[in-house]
Amino acid sequence: MILEVAPLKIRPGQSADFESAFRIARAIIASMPGYISHELQRCVERPDEYILLVRWRSLEDHQIGFRQSPQYQQWKQLLHHFYDPFPTVLHYEVLADSG
Repeated sequence: MILEVAPLKIRPGQSADFESAFRIARAIIASMPGYISHELQRCVERPDEYILLVRWRSLEDHQIGFRQSPQYQQWKQLLHHFYDPFPTVLHYEVLADSG
C-alpha cells in the first residue's frame, strides 16, 4: 500500500468553497482502480490549510491510473484553482518492521 500525502494551502476566504468542491471530487477519486481510502483533515491553527491522505494499492495506481485518466481532468478542474501555492505531493510506504 502507498500513502499519498498532499498538504493543501487554500487561497484565503475560499475554504468553504473548497470543501464544497471536495465533496463532489471525492466521488471521482473513490471510483478509481487501486483506490483504498482517503481522509481530508483541516488544520486547527490555520483554517485555510488541509492535509489530504489517500491510500492506493500501488504508486502506479496514483501516478498513472489516476493522474493520466480523464477523471483527473475533472478533479483538477474542481480543485486546483483553490491552491496557493500548488502542493508538493509525496508518497510513503509502511516499513515491514515498524509495527
